[in-house]
Amino acid sequence: MKYDVTIGIPVYNAEKYIRQAMDSALAQTYKSIEFLILDDCGSDSSLSIIREYQETHPRGADIHILSQPQNMGVSAARNRIIDEAQGCFLFFMDADDLLEPRVISLLMEHQQRTGADIVYGSYDKIETYNDNKVVAMVRYPSIELNGDGCLAEYAWHKYGNLQTTIWNYVVDVEMLRRSKVRFIDTDFWEDMAFNFDLLPYCQHAVLLPDITYHYLCHYDSLSKYQDRTQINKEEVIRNIATVDYMKIQCIKAKKKPYLPKRCLNVLRTDIYVLCYILKNAHKITPSFSRHELKTIMTHPATLPEIMDFPHDRIKNLMFYLLSRLPARMVVWIMTIIGKIKGLI
Repeated sequence: MKYDVTIGIPVYNAEKYIRQAMDSALAQTYKSIEFLILDDCGSDSSLSIIREYQETHPRGADIHILSQPQNMGVSAARNRIIDEAQGCFLFFMDADDLLEPRVISLLMEHQQRTGADIVYGSYDKIETYNDNKVVAMVRYPSIELNGDGCLAEYAWHKYGNLQTTIWNYVVDVEMLRRSKVRFIDTDFWEDMAFNFDLLPYCQHAVLLPDITYHYLCHYDSLSKYQDRTQINKEEVIRNIATVDYMKIQCIKAKKKPYLPKRCLNVLRTDIYVLCYILKNAHKITPSFSRHELKTIMTHPATLPEIMDFPHDRIKNLMFYLLSRLPARMVVWIMTIIGKIKGLI
């Protein structure tokens, strides 16, 4: 490998934000970094701006640009970054976010001290709408996890215990390539599915409480749901398909101690999807039938498998039995749950 770290940045129509993103990436105090830009064939001047950095910035020689043959989406862009990265470790960054200057130095300092496969920094989430900013911090405990399935156990011990996004960690590129974990071909929750597949392969992980990444949620960003009067049903179905993919992947974890919690995490995501549909039923066209809504809650494991779970058997059994109820009753129960949780 030519570099210690590759910062991989997929770029598609990001001209409004790419300068500040590049400034923060190029300001890293760590020296051995490749800045790998994946051009996904947008229609704005993003790439012209990046080429300007190539020509004028002191680190310009370390900026490498790869172009897709046509617009292929963020999953294909990230998969190509995995394939083409020249760094021993990979750090993904979105083209409209910001890094702290010492993020790579800090993460690599802990990687080199511990030999970890993956090192996470904490982050803040900044939502901007009509010049108003809302900041929320996601701060991890200072913790080192070592052993088969330890990171997966930690991540799924509690819903949302670990980020589902793919930025703000350095991960061993050779381990990543050996695992053959890839981003699936979808525009929705591809990062959640990727992490869901990756975590079991990470045998040694470090989590840090330092805020190193600024996740900027712009009102006009591609990843943010905007206020709409109508939502296409197909869009929601593609979200459901990603969760269904993760259910299929659960089967590969048979006999693993984290399987019961892995199933619960996927099923809790089902709850959020179903409640979103119920809350926005008046906007979604065409509408979902009760049978379709019931199908969302299908458990990834069979009844005999659930009865063999070493822990969390009752919770998984409740989800399984829920999916066996008549569709009308499933919708009624989920409506009550959604109202209690403030999701509807």
